[in-house]
Amino acid sequence: MATAGTKLAFDEAKLNQFLGQAVADMGAAMHATLVLIGDKLGLYKAMAGAGPVPPAKLAALTHTSERYIREWLHANAASGYVRYDAATGTFELPSEQAYALAYEDSPFFLPGAFQVIAACCRDEPKITAAFSNGEGVGWHEHDADLFCGTERFFRTSYNANLVSSWIPALDGVQSRLESGAVVADVGCGHGASTILMAKAFPNSRFYGFDYHSGSIEAARHRAEREGLTDRITFDVASAKSYPVNGGYDFVTFFDCLHDMGDPPGAARHVRSSLKPDGSWMIVEPFADDKAENNHNPIGRIFYSASTMVCTPASLAQEVGLALGAQAGEERIKNVVTAGGFQRFRRATQTPFNLVFEARP
Repeated sequence: MATAGTKLAFDEAKLNQFLGQAVADMGAAMHATLVLIGDKLGLYKAMAGAGPVPPAKLAALTHTSERYIREWLHANAASGYVRYDAATGTFELPSEQAYALAYEDSPFFLPGAFQVIAACCRDEPKITAAFSNGEGVGWHEHDADLFCGTERFFRTSYNANLVSSWIPALDGVQSRLESGAVVADVGCGHGASTILMAKAFPNSRFYGFDYHSGSIEAARHRAEREGLTDRITFDVASAKSYPVNGGYDFVTFFDCLHDMGDPPGAARHVRSSLKPDGSWMIVEPFADDKAENNHNPIGRIFYSASTMVCTPASLAQEVGLALGAQAGEERIKNVVTAGGFQRFRRATQTPFNLVFEARP
């Protein structure tokens, strides 16, 4: 343990390399708040497709203060988020950045992730205390930006992949949904995945379940806004207690199994709720079974999120298995087979997700 006056031998070149990395991280951390401001005030949306704009014009378009806008724009230019033309004093949002920052229906939209980061920063005192006492911090105990930010961030991946590639990768599920199936979306949050499936498969009936009442309330409002209340029912229920409703043809868990306190118990309940020929789709964060293979930029995000959100959430529940967001395929398979499933396979994947199919 380092103490005052401790002197360690070090390689100066390696130290300078690390300091450069740390400075880049500090810049990214500071800039994250500015991304949130740009998202909330519609600054990126106003710049998208507008070409080069001076600070005064952007301020006028967004009813904001020019002096603040000027500083914000220079910070974005230093971060590589916008382009600066010194000759004209104008700033431009490139098309590539616009797809990531301005268009919410884009599969590359990022501001939701920055909301999650902001929520984690606000929740730091709770997690720091949990490090000392070993207790959990429930999903419902987090800053509200976590709920909204998670939905906005994951929705982009679901929009890009769920209907077009994930469901088609499952054995016979797409045709069943097209003809009319009964579906349970467990851990549905604000209902993004449930609503997306309901819109794509109008002959099927959907039930969304989540233990967090605030999320279910938000999901109900969205279903009503989309005119889908005749085919979607959202209810407060946990993964081990949601109603069977006569049996489901298809059960889905999106990025939530690893958050649960008792994943094998949840798997057993899924098994009991499925029809004999039903299918369970489990979407999990991408992870290799070997931890060292996850020590990369994507693993860095997931391990950090797991430390702040996923592991505390599991530890706050009964059993507290705490799989973590980088559990890997083998551990997920063990959970699923412990729940009574005989067939388990990786159906498909993306750089951010593993998609598994389990059958009785």
